[in-house]
Amino acid sequence: MTASLPIFAPRRQARLAGALYLATLLLGIFAQAFVSGRLVATGNAGLTAANILQHETLYRAGFAAYLVEMACQLAMILLFYPLLRPVDRTVSQLTLVFGLAGCVVKLVGRVFFYAPLLVLGGAKYLDVFADEQLRALALLFLRLNYVAETVAVVFFGLYALAQGYLVFRSTFLPRILGVLGAVAGLGWLTYLYEPLATRLLPFIMASALLGSVSLIFWLLAFGVDERRWRAQAAAQPPPP
Repeated sequence: MTASLPIFAPRRQARLAGALYLATLLLGIFAQAFVSGRLVATGNAGLTAANILQHETLYRAGFAAYLVEMACQLAMILLFYPLLRPVDRTVSQLTLVFGLAGCVVKLVGRVFFYAPLLVLGGAKYLDVFADEQLRALALLFLRLNYVAETVAVVFFGLYALAQGYLVFRSTFLPRILGVLGAVAGLGWLTYLYEPLATRLLPFIMASALLGSVSLIFWLLAFGVDERRWRAQAAAQPPPP
């Protein structure tokens, strides 16, 4: 650890992680609110299919945004790992596992998000299905995408909770950022029981947005305190 300190630039890495976090947030809002929220009519297969076919370019843009969002989120998680490792090596490893698991599950879900384009695309081999069946199948795929999102959110809740602990225990970031992150993580964990999460959705979204925006602002504006980061990294025992 000590030998690697001179070549590691924690402030620059923190700002890069903040930029990727911002991109993740903006792309997710676009794809979720302006594409899925506009085109997917919950429980109405006919209207959903008509919306997708009428606004196919927008739907494909939403899928592309989801993929770029995932790339940014993966990179962000990988950047945060060495940045927070000096606080607690074991917890930082668990944080990395939770974050990567959430990304894998969500990425699988995006395959289901794309599937309605195939189902509604009018391919010859789909002639064995009636139009009503194809529309119902498209909505089923979108429902599976939502289920994958819900499972991923639970992993991201564990990730945010563990990351909040690391930030709180760090000497190079404000403790309040860790508290806000942990509160947001607890909110995401309510998706273990979706009816509860639905009731608390305004609180969950507000706490998540506050925690995310606060951390993004701090990372972009200030990064981390390099002197304290290096001191905490040097105090860590060497790996076994």
